[in-house]
Amino acid sequence: MRGAEMAERYRNFHERISIDPKICHGQACIRGTRIPVHQIVRMLANGDSIEDLLQEYPSLEKEDILAALQYAADLAEEDIISLEPVET
Repeated sequence: MRGAEMAERYRNFHERISIDPKICHGQACIRGTRIPVHQIVRMLANGDSIEDLLQEYPSLEKEDILAALQYAADLAEEDIISLEPVET
């Protein structure tokens, strides 16, 4: 990933995602709302479209949802989640 691309990603997160210990127990939320990032990602994973989310949460913009996905993707890339080994 190029430096300019990384800077744009960080700016997007900073402008659209916030973490405040006083809001939603410090969970990452869409800035200015109490909508947690995990809720957005979970709804998309369950088959809701971006358009569905925008109807469900009229205060959101498409860029908020994309920032939530980018944030979650970066976390998944950085954190290793231990899973039970699959028996073969």
